[in-house]
Amino acid sequence: MQYKILLSTLALLASCTVGQDTSLATVMNAFNTANIPTDAQINFNPSVLLEVAFPQAAGRPVQVHAGIQLPRNATAIPPTFSVRDRAFSPRQEFVVAMVDLDAPTPQTPTSAQIRHFLGGNFHTVPSLGDQERLVNETQAISNFLQPTPPAGSDPHRYVFLLFEQPNGFNQQTLVTGNTSIANFNISSFASEVGLGNPIGGSFILVGPDPTTA
Repeated sequence: MQYKILLSTLALLASCTVGQDTSLATVMNAFNTANIPTDAQINFNPSVLLEVAFPQAAGRPVQVHAGIQLPRNATAIPPTFSVRDRAFSPRQEFVVAMVDLDAPTPQTPTSAQIRHFLGGNFHTVPSLGDQERLVNETQAISNFLQPTPPAGSDPHRYVFLLFEQPNGFNQQTLVTGNTSIANFNISSFASEVGLGNPIGGSFILVGPDPTTA
């Protein structure tokens, strides 16, 4: 019951805010309020703002801020990523991960974490102002999987994490395209392949389609 109240509160706060996050402290507070560092077993002390946007088939992209609740149909197209507040070398590469902490339901997350995206070799491209887009031209380890909470579930937390990519990352075999996406552990994976702690992050809440609830 407390968890359901927490998610409702986060969704209400999110609905009152528009645009991207502008403060690392705000992102950290949203992560801590949603209990993400504990449940994902990560040390989350971001040094860069990770901006996430979901392109739409018609209309402008949906801009994400930490804790926003989105309808499932707004998440159909793979998201785009940008960073702010830190200058990077053009040669620096990054890894982006997206995980569902609440599968199949927040009350019984026996399949969590579900790996909804995992990709490396991202690099920055200058964009507007102090924003730099993250782009890559290589195949993702795990292609984007649209959020699909089951009927009757409370909204799930879908978490995006940004890591600096270490040398040799492309040679890792711990996770491949044939590895199950269920019961993934981003903390263990990061430790095993030398990613260290995430340098940025965001998250969304997505519930089941109203017609399936």
